[in-house]
Amino acid sequence: MITDSIINDFSITVGTVNGSGSQTSNLTLQRALFKMGIPVSGKNLFPSNIQGLPTWYTIRVSKDGYLARSETTEVMVAMNAATFAEDQAAVAPGGVFFYADDIEQAITRSDIVAYPMPVEKLARESDAPPNLRGYIANMVYVGVLAHILDIHIDRIRQALDFHFNGKEKPIALNYGVVQNAMAWAAENLVKTDPFRVQAMDATDGYIMASGNTAGALGAIYGGVQFVSWYPITPATSLAESLNQYLPMLRKDPATGKNTYAVIQAEDELAAIGMAVGAGWGGLRSLTSTSGPGLSLMTEYAGMAYYAEVPLVIWDIQRMGPSTGLPTRTSQGDVNLVYYLSQGDTMHVVLLPGSANECFEFGWRAFDYAERLQTPVFVLSDLDLGMNVWMTPPFEYPNTEIDRGKVLWEEDLGKIENWGRYLDPDGDGIPYRTLPGNRHPRGAYFARGTGHDEYANYSEDPDVWERGMERLRAKFETARGMMPKPEIVTKDEADIGVIAFGSTDPAVREAQDHLADDGLPIDYMRLRALPVCDEVRDFVRSHRRVYVVEMNRDGQLHQILSLETPDRAANLKSLSKNNGLPLTADWIEGAILAEERK
Repeated sequence: MITDSIINDFSITVGTVNGSGSQTSNLTLQRALFKMGIPVSGKNLFPSNIQGLPTWYTIRVSKDGYLARSETTEVMVAMNAATFAEDQAAVAPGGVFFYADDIEQAITRSDIVAYPMPVEKLARESDAPPNLRGYIANMVYVGVLAHILDIHIDRIRQALDFHFNGKEKPIALNYGVVQNAMAWAAENLVKTDPFRVQAMDATDGYIMASGNTAGALGAIYGGVQFVSWYPITPATSLAESLNQYLPMLRKDPATGKNTYAVIQAEDELAAIGMAVGAGWGGLRSLTSTSGPGLSLMTEYAGMAYYAEVPLVIWDIQRMGPSTGLPTRTSQGDVNLVYYLSQGDTMHVVLLPGSANECFEFGWRAFDYAERLQTPVFVLSDLDLGMNVWMTPPFEYPNTEIDRGKVLWEEDLGKIENWGRYLDPDGDGIPYRTLPGNRHPRGAYFARGTGHDEYANYSEDPDVWERGMERLRAKFETARGMMPKPEIVTKDEADIGVIAFGSTDPAVREAQDHLADDGLPIDYMRLRALPVCDEVRDFVRSHRRVYVVEMNRDGQLHQILSLETPDRAANLKSLSKNNGLPLTADWIEGAILAEERK
C-alpha cells in the first residue's frame, strides 16, 4: 500500500563502476527532470583511476529549488555487486532500492521497498552489438525509474536528443532500451513506494551547464586570444570546452581564419610560461590548472606579478596536499593562490559561486588583468567546474573590451616623461606599451629582477622599496574594482555567515532552515579578493561571523582575520574538507552547536 506521496523532494543515487558508461544514463535522468520543470542538481562521485572502481551519481530533486548535496538518499539504484550491501545500507528508512537482478545478494532490510530490474536480459534483447551491451544496460534503470517515479518519456527522448546531438542511431538505440524497460516495469512491478515526480514550471528561463563550460564560453566572449594548458583533473574540461567552441565562434569573417591559438604544453611550467609571454605581447592570455599544477607555476606567477604582465589563470580546485584526491572537491588553494610566489606577493582572485558567474568572470577576468596589469586568478572547484548545474542564461558582455592603460604611438608623442613603471595617476597602475609600437621611446625591458621606474636594472634599496609600495598601492586600487559581495539578510539577525564558491547553495538552504528554527542569520557571499569595505563592515556589524569553507585550516578565515584584526575574535571558522560538497544539514548543525556553547 502506498503511503502519502512524496513529490519532487528526494535524492536519487546510482551506484555503478567507473567506465561503465553510466554518465549518459545519469545525465539523461537529470536533464529529463529539468525539462519537466523540476529544480534538480547532480553530483558525480567518481574514482581517480580509469575504470573498474565504484562510482556514484546523486540527483537531487527539490521542489523548493535547493541545489546543494543532500546527506540522505531516498532512492538508490544498485548496479555494482561490490557495493551492493553498502548501497542498501545507505537508503533512508522508507526509501526505495532498485537493483540489477543478476546481483546474487540478499535484500536484508524490511524498512525499504526493493525493486529488481532485469538489466542483463533487456540489454541482450536490445539491438545493441555485444560490445555495447554493457553500456546500453544502464538505460534499463532509466526506463524502470521513469515508470515508477512518473518521469515523462517524451522528456527522456528530448534529453537523449540533446546528449547525442540529434544523431538518430544512438538516440534510437538508447531510447528503445528505455521504452522496453518501462514496458517491463509496467507489467511486472507494483508500485509500493511514496516517491514520484510531477511537472512544474520552476526551471523556466534556466539552462544547464557546467562551470568549466561556462568559464570557457565567458573567456571566448571576453576576447581570449591565446590559451596554453596541460591536462589535469578537474581543469581539463575547461580547455576542452575552449577547443570545442573556439572553432565555432572565433573566426575572421573575411578570411575564415582562426583568431586564436590553443597550445597543449609539455607541462605546467611551459603552459604558464607561454601564457606570460603572450600576455606581455598584448594578447588576452589564459591558462588553466589545478592545485598540483599551480604549485609548478609559482615562479612564473611571481614574475608576471612583478613585471606587471596581464594574464588569467583558472584554478579548478581539488583535494590536496600532493596528488591528494584528484577527483574530490575542495577549497584548499585559497592561501596558495592569494599569496602565490615568494616574497611580498598578493594576487587578485575572483571567486565564482555559480555556473552563470563562471561565465561572467570568464570575460571580466581579462578586463581586470589588463586594467591592473597583473595576473588574475579565477578560483573554482571540481564540484562547480565539472558537475552540471541549472543556471540563468548567460548575460553576454555589451561593453567595449577594456585594455587598461595602453600607450600607442600618438600617445607617446604627447608625453614628455614616460617610464614603464612610473605612477603618474597615483593609483599604483603604470602605463604600458605593446610590442610593435614604433615610437622611439615605446620599447622597454620587462624584468623579473629589480628595476626602477624606467625599467632599468637596479638593486638600489630605495628604488626597490618605492616599487614595492607602488605595487601595494595598486593592490589597494584593486579593492575598489572587485565585484561586490552578495548579501542576503534576515530580519533582526546579529549572526553572520561568510562563504564563497560552490558552498553557496548549501549556505542558502541552511539560512532558510535556521530561520525556520528561530535563528536568523545574515549571509554574505564573497566574490573576490582582496576584500572591499563592505566585507569589513559586515564583519563589524555582527556579534559573531561564521566563515564556512571546504578546507582543513579555515584559509579564508585567516585572511579575514588579518583584514579585520579588531574583530578577529568574533570570527569563527567552520571548515570541513572530506572531498564531498557541503550540505545544509552540516552547516546548520555546526552553527547550532557553536551557538549552544
